[in-house]
Amino acid sequence: MNIKMLLLVLFISFFANAQEKMNVKGQSFSATQPYTFVCEKYAYTGEAEIQIAKTDKGGILKITVATANDQVKILGGLYVDLANADVIACVDKNVKESADGKTSAFYYFTPAEFAKLKKTDIYAVRFILKGGSDTFSSQTGYFTAHNKKNYFSTVYDQSKKSFDTAKEISVL
Repeated sequence: MNIKMLLLVLFISFFANAQEKMNVKGQSFSATQPYTFVCEKYAYTGEAEIQIAKTDKGGILKITVATANDQVKILGGLYVDLANADVIACVDKNVKESADGKTSAFYYFTPAEFAKLKKTDIYAVRFILKGGSDTFSSQTGYFTAHNKKNYFSTVYDQSKKSFDTAKEISVL
C-alpha cells in the first residue's frame, strides 16, 4: 500500500514540475511559464505575455501582444530592465510570428546575459509596436510591460506582487 502511494506521489510530482516548451523555427526549447506583464499604456489589452527559454547558446525571450490589426508587429530593439537597474539590450533579428489576433517576436540572449537573468528578476520589458494605423487599429509606439501580477492592490495585501522570474529561469 505504501509503495503505491509513493509511486502516485512521484507520478503527480513529475507532471506538476513539467517544464513549458517554446517552439522557435521548428526547434523546441524548455521554457518558463508565460508571464502576463502589465502594460498600462497599451489601451487595447493592457498586457504583454513574456516567456523565457534556455538554448545551447544562451536564451530566448518571446514577447506576445494581442492586436486588433494584422499589420501591427513588434519591431526594432527591445530592452529588458532588471530589478537591480541593469539593462539588457536585445537586437531585432526578425524572428516573428502572428496568429489568432496576436503578434510575437523572439529576441536572443548571450550566455552572459542569460546568467544575469538567472540572478535578478525582470523588472520591465520595453518594446515598440509598428504598423498601419487607421481609426480602429491597435496603438503603435513605445511601450513598457512591467513585472506586476495585478493592476491594483491594497496597502494591506502583503503578498508578492511580481513574478519570481530569476527563480524559474535558474531552474531551466
